[in-house]
Amino acid sequence: MSEPVIVTDWELLQLALAEGVACKVEGFVRDFRFLSNFYPSPVEVDRITYPTVEHAYQAAKTSDRLERQAIATLASPGAAKRAGSKIQTGADWQATKVPVMGQLVRLKFTTYADLREKLLATGTSYLEETNAWGDSFWGVCGGTGANHLGRILMEVRESFRIGELA
Repeated sequence: MSEPVIVTDWELLQLALAEGVACKVEGFVRDFRFLSNFYPSPVEVDRITYPTVEHAYQAAKTSDRLERQAIATLASPGAAKRAGSKIQTGADWQATKVPVMGQLVRLKFTTYADLREKLLATGTSYLEETNAWGDSFWGVCGGTGANHLGRILMEVRESFRIGELA
């Protein structure tokens, strides 16, 4: 089996998929920004509305409601990420962070039909959160990484495709 074609724009992806070509999306930028946790798509968790999945994920690190509300008001997902990096997480966070992210990504795509349709339109493409900032847990940096975010997105896409999620 040949290596997938790396696609950099939406039109190329759709053309390649129509021809049955295996594709790989590297990096959630430009046409694929909607896959990013930084993409503006407000989600509500425990009656707090967060402007992005990133805000909600960082807030999930604390049980302090006031701290969660403060994170929800931060001006950017980058600011939320910086605030979240200062939170002392419990011993169970390492075991729960991937399922928490999965729940938030599912929430995003169940809430927004337009984003869900775009996710489904990525077909069977491999989704890789390629980055240059050294995140080899959620993504891939320098060719190395677990790509947990990409894997979650592909799992969510498959759940929609087979009707487990609506």
